[in-house]
Amino acid sequence: MTRIWNSIVGKLWATILLLVSFVLFIFTVAMLEFLDDFHIKQAESSLKQAATTISNIVAHTDIDQITDELLKDLLNEDTNAIIALKDHTVISSYQSGKNQEEIRKELLESEEFKKIFDSNKPIIRQMILPSQTEEDKMESYFVLGYPLSIENGVQGGLFIFQNPTALHETTNQTTKIVFLSAIIAFVLTTFFAFFLSSKITQPLRKMREYAFDIAKGKFDEQLPMNQNDEIGQLAVAFNQMGRQLKHHLEVINQEKEQLSSILTSMTDAVISFNRDKTILLSNPPAERLLQRWFIRNGMDKELFLPEELYEMLDHVLNFEDKLEEDLEIDGSYYRITISPLKSSGQAIRGAIAVIRDMTEQIKLDKLRSDFIANVSHELRTPIAMLQGYSEAIIDGVVESEEEKNEMIRIIYDESQRMGRLVADLLDLARMESGHETLVKETVPINPVFERITQKFSQVAKENHIHLNFHTEMPDDAVINIDEDRIEQVLTNLIDNAIRHTPADGSVTVSLQQELSYLKVQVSDTGEGISKEDLPFVFERFYKADKARTRNKKVGTGLGLAIVKNIVEAHNGNIRVDSEVGKGTTFTFYLPL
Repeated sequence: MTRIWNSIVGKLWATILLLVSFVLFIFTVAMLEFLDDFHIKQAESSLKQAATTISNIVAHTDIDQITDELLKDLLNEDTNAIIALKDHTVISSYQSGKNQEEIRKELLESEEFKKIFDSNKPIIRQMILPSQTEEDKMESYFVLGYPLSIENGVQGGLFIFQNPTALHETTNQTTKIVFLSAIIAFVLTTFFAFFLSSKITQPLRKMREYAFDIAKGKFDEQLPMNQNDEIGQLAVAFNQMGRQLKHHLEVINQEKEQLSSILTSMTDAVISFNRDKTILLSNPPAERLLQRWFIRNGMDKELFLPEELYEMLDHVLNFEDKLEEDLEIDGSYYRITISPLKSSGQAIRGAIAVIRDMTEQIKLDKLRSDFIANVSHELRTPIAMLQGYSEAIIDGVVESEEEKNEMIRIIYDESQRMGRLVADLLDLARMESGHETLVKETVPINPVFERITQKFSQVAKENHIHLNFHTEMPDDAVINIDEDRIEQVLTNLIDNAIRHTPADGSVTVSLQQELSYLKVQVSDTGEGISKEDLPFVFERFYKADKARTRNKKVGTGLGLAIVKNIVEAHNGNIRVDSEVGKGTTFTFYLPL
């Protein structure tokens, strides 16, 4: 029922029904008023006509001959009459129904009708008299008081009153006709309303369903255009709207996907903020950066972004100005650019921040400058020595052949040192750029690593150092490696261990299996490396304090950097453990 009243059919039906009901109500009221006036006039005319007839007859009739039968013959069933003298003596009476004495008494004692005995003017009134049909009930009657001149000069009065039943019946019949008309009008109105509304609401319902389909993203449906009126034109407009919405949404989705792809592929972090500084949008680099800040600043803090970023946001949102700054936050370097976002009304609705992590770039710049400085430092000494000794030989400063040969030997050693430095630099550059190709082959583990270790036995004896080799690997164990590169790793590590171990110390090479890796350890009992130097041992040109070295032969500082690159090229890793005064252990893992 509620659905009907909320629909166009129900509203149209109710509107037409109310309109018809209102018209019928006005018509009924007017009709009843008209009928009342008509019946009053008809009753007055009928009563006057009957009174005139009776008056003419009574005027020529002896008083003794005026009987009740005379009045009965002259009046119809609904009309009653009383002929009385001035002293209230009733000569003749024709009354039907109940309460006759009460009615007669009311009429004769009425002050209004007493006047007819003294005047020749008839009086007609509507009076409330006892009912002729029911006891203890009063009804409205039309009463005509008419003066009579009876023979022999007697003055009397005629009282004619009409029973209102006929008038009431007529009114009731009229009311029934009106109600019957109202029922017929209700049925016809309902049929007409539903018939008319079905022609209107059926296409409107289809349009509603089509609108819901559009809201759900279904744009392929089309409304039928069977009508040429306004509803048909509305269907055409709906179809055009659906096509346009589909086109615009496709364009928006393409632009959204394009923007999403751009944001996703950007290496810079992009964060969009609302006016209240809440985050609206962020790309994957920004998500990682926010996660790092969130973990670092604590989960309990309401504002987990760095304070510097909030200060920049305040400036941009308040002054509506673009801001770009380089900041150091928690040891990292960032270039932050924040621009205001404006709505169509040019009001600031937020801001967008582009954050570039400059830490690696600054680190690389430092490494590059340090590399140039280190290479320059390493080359400057041998070049100076080459130049100095060459000039001494050319200028003839050297007097003996023995001194000359010594200078030539020094020149040769320094040139060899420069060659090693250049070779190490080339090897390191090739490995870091990925241009170095490993030539892997399957080799037995124990014989290969024992051979490389025993290569340094003579050097160890000369320096009074005990060189040991220990293995827990089976005799048939094999590994897939580039033997030359792994030999370069072990050579570097064992050579460093011997050079940094004092006399009567020991250097041990041990092999064992740990999970699916070959664990290789090179341990010494040398001076060890301080905790401050440990994080930098694998960096290029790192050198420990020369005072800790047994001899004055110092390497290029590239060996351990090359070792790390070779091990990582084999999908392994390397670490160092050391304690000053007790020794150092280099451990690297190679996958089996």
